[in-house]
Amino acid sequence: MRINEITFDDARPIDGYGPGFFRVGGELHDGPLLVAGGAPRPWAGLEDDAALLDLAGQVDVLFVGMGGDVAHIARSLRGTLEGAGLGVEVMSSPAACRTYNVLLSEGRRVALAALPV
Repeated sequence: MRINEITFDDARPIDGYGPGFFRVGGELHDGPLLVAGGAPRPWAGLEDDAALLDLAGQVDVLFVGMGGDVAHIARSLRGTLEGAGLGVEVMSSPAACRTYNVLLSEGRRVALAALPV
């Protein structure tokens, strides 16, 4: 098997997650999290659409992690985000973290908004 080392340049990948927390670049963060431009910050959850709209023009795809299970976001929120030019992919938080890391390693302009598992 051949293993390739992945570099993330200035961005920080999601190292782990668990009940109520995320670990990003070795730092522990409690509660919902927004990660964009290599900077993780607390997020107030789905009601905090302003924080997500601020990403318009900065990222191409926003991964929304809905916790331990797959769920949908409100149609109105999806419409608002897509209307602002954000691609929105909704999935469970574990899947969102993994997908975010893969695209981040490719140098893509991505962000993660995730609810803890």
